[in-house]
Amino acid sequence: MDLSLIQKDILITLITLYHQQSHSIKGEEIADLIQRNPGTVRNQMQSLKAIGLVDGVPGPKGGYIPTETAYRELNLNTTGVDYDVKISRDGKEVKGAHVQEIDFTTLCHPDVCHAVIKLVGSSKIFNIGDQITIGPTPVNKLLIRGEVFGKDEAKQSLLIATSEMFSLPKKPIRHYMSSPLKVLKSTDTIRDAIRLFNINHFHGAPVIDREKLVGIVTMSDIIKALDAGLPMETRLSGVMTTNVVEAPSDTRLFEVIRRFKEREIGRLIVVEEGKPVGIITQSDIIRVFPAL
Repeated sequence: MDLSLIQKDILITLITLYHQQSHSIKGEEIADLIQRNPGTVRNQMQSLKAIGLVDGVPGPKGGYIPTETAYRELNLNTTGVDYDVKISRDGKEVKGAHVQEIDFTTLCHPDVCHAVIKLVGSSKIFNIGDQITIGPTPVNKLLIRGEVFGKDEAKQSLLIATSEMFSLPKKPIRHYMSSPLKVLKSTDTIRDAIRLFNINHFHGAPVIDREKLVGIVTMSDIIKALDAGLPMETRLSGVMTTNVVEAPSDTRLFEVIRRFKEREIGRLIVVEEGKPVGIITQSDIIRVFPAL
């Protein structure tokens, strides 16, 4: 969007004051700093509010706060904080708010663990009773789940009672994959696949021809083929899935967890220099991290 010079000046000042004071900022404070008439600042604030760059906080302690859109519009990161710490509600990412700080207020109580969540964005979009998930955080990949039981709109903070808190595994998937690979060829049959699955007690294997990954076949593929009346001697080339999800062996496990959820898959092939070297499944992840 095309902002005027005074709008940019007001917005930058608002963001600076907001990060210094950690609460909503009055128009008079901004006017005093940029040496403008308070009425002019208030009028411009209404314009900025209309286009979604600021949010108003009512009450005697009220004022204005910058929205997440304001940071993106000005390409600002005034404190060096990573603003990509996401917050989700009922499993869906909440647009318009990121987490800036997490302050545990009752970490040592045996039955209660409360936290204050400071937002970049508006707390108005949350309601008491919302079930939220915060994270993963950038350094230790911490995930926090809990329920909102209060909020402070002046400071743009949520008060949550935590129900779960854990750190996602950060090692590369080479540490968790199954290797060496048990593989099939496209000329193998359904009977061959069932035999391999039964012997090794798994439910899927890559299909490799001349050291090249050409597909993957799972027990679900086999069942669909048999239900369709295909004979046991049917070649896997007519049964396998050719759209295989791959990941380099140095991919971190928490990234693969996200991919599993987004793609709704049960396994992926691990590659090094373009060659398959292992496989990782949902069962492998659950063994490493049962809470997922």
